[in-house]
Amino acid sequence: MADAPLDDATGAADDRLTLIAGIVEEFTRQSAEVHDLDALEEIQARYLGRKRGRLTAVFQDMRDLDADTKRQVGAAANRARNAIGAALEELEKRLRASAAAERTQSEAIDVTRPAVPDELGGLHPITRTLAEIESIFVAMGYEVVDGPEIETDWYNFGALNFPPEHPARDAQDTLHLEGDLLLRTHTSPVQIRYMETHEPPFAIIVPGRVYRRDTPDATHTPMFVQLEGLVVDTDVTLADLKGTLDTFAKALFGPQTATRFRPGYFPFTEPSAELDATCPACVGSGCGVCKGSGWVELLGCGMVHPVLFENVSYEPSRYQGFAFGFGIDRITAVRYGVEDIRYYYENDLRFLRQFAS
Repeated sequence: MADAPLDDATGAADDRLTLIAGIVEEFTRQSAEVHDLDALEEIQARYLGRKRGRLTAVFQDMRDLDADTKRQVGAAANRARNAIGAALEELEKRLRASAAAERTQSEAIDVTRPAVPDELGGLHPITRTLAEIESIFVAMGYEVVDGPEIETDWYNFGALNFPPEHPARDAQDTLHLEGDLLLRTHTSPVQIRYMETHEPPFAIIVPGRVYRRDTPDATHTPMFVQLEGLVVDTDVTLADLKGTLDTFAKALFGPQTATRFRPGYFPFTEPSAELDATCPACVGSGCGVCKGSGWVELLGCGMVHPVLFENVSYEPSRYQGFAFGFGIDRITAVRYGVEDIRYYYENDLRFLRQFAS
């Protein structure tokens, strides 16, 4: 009877040692089938996981063993855990190295292939034309200024000598907002704002967006870019206006360009005129751009009306001035021989790329 406990302990030890050997053998067989890191994580949890690991369960079942058996089983279990841990570590190194090699191969750059050139953008033709026009006038001593696009009726019409019944004030032509606010129909209001805060002499140009209730067609859009010019001094004449605009036309379209004045009417200038230039597309011989006439209308201009000087507390008997204004869109269309200004706003890259450089 005294030998029975020893036999039981020996049997328990043998069973557990056999179990441990089987776990190691099974791990060796299954680890050979692991080919990615996800599968590696799964097999690590299966054998060494803290809660459900097969080898972890062996350690947990050792609580009721006697000391000698516990030492035997514990030593074997530790050897198995170290062996499995080392195998897992080595397997992880191989898998990570293999994954890195595959990634390197897939992401490799063939330096012998021709480079794909970057496609650079270009300035919009209207922006390009405006910049060149500004540079022309700046070279002649003009200052570039701007003003608000939302205006009051006074600055947009009243101070510029538009009578109350003038058709430009009509809702069919002007985009009115709340009260007496509106979207400016021209950049001329900046003339008044500038003169209110500056004393002559000065020469300014005012580029900016303007808005009108126009139905889009080949020569009109509801929003377009305009440029206004104003010169005020004590001895400004109509000859100065003509010389300035002729110089501008030749600088923009070429020295072969001729100009002519026709009588015109604007509430804020007196006398008023329209300026024509020989068509740059056909150099005056007649084409679709100039409708066969050889001339294109460039802008409206004239001598500043004395009423405007009175509205800003200038002395009309002392000061004279001239003003001019034109649409950059139309100038751009004339310059490049485009018969429909709507093309500039349709954002068709096939059209716009023709002007990039």
